This record gives sequence, structure tokens and C-alpha cells, in this order.
Amino acid sequence: MKAASPEKRFHAELLALYDACASHGFRPVLLRRYVVLNGGVKAAKELVFKPGTTGLERLVDIGRPELSMEAMMLRPEYLPLFSPAEVKEARERLAGNTRSRSRGRLPTKAS
Repeated sequence: MKAASPEKRFHAELLALYDACASHGFRPVLLRRYVVLNGGVKAAKELVFKPGTTGLERLVDIGRPELSMEAMMLRPEYLPLFSPAEVKEARERLAGNTRSRSRGRLPTKAS
């Protein structure tokens, strides 16, 4: 049996983050919908640059930044899926350099 590709594993793990977050009282419903509609890698590539997404901030506030999409992007097995600019942005967001308290909405339609 062939092992799942890194893209498929990333997608599945990103969806699994929803349940992990929910166990801490946070349900990133819009993130989950965007991932389902667009695929995990494409969603991460787009959302990492999008202002107004507060999921990471919520996870930092509850002391669980490791449950974030950004943290998952930085796992060694997934680094090859992302450009240097995407990796840099994920690192900066985790470091708190791009925190914004705006309450933006994620797009819900696949592009």
C-alpha cells in the first residue's frame, strides 16, 4: 500500500486541528470550511498572508499555538510544500510580528 503524499497528510492533519482546537473551546469553523473547499496546502498558502484571521491569536491566548496552521506549516515534513516567503510569514506570525485584532472573514467559495 502506498503511503499518502505530504499534501494529503497535510490536508488531513489540518482538518484534524479542528477537533484538537474544539477540545480547548475554540472551533475554527471558517478555516475548516476553507480547507474542505480548497485543499489544505492551497488554503494554508492563501491564508498565511491574509490579514484579519484571528485563529492563531485565539490559540496563542489559550496557550496552544502548536495547534495552529502556521505551526503545522513549519513542521519539517511539510516545509517542502511551501515557498520561502510562506514559511517566513508563518514564522513571523508565530513570533507575534503580524498580530492583528481585526475580525476579518475568510472567503467561503473555492477560487
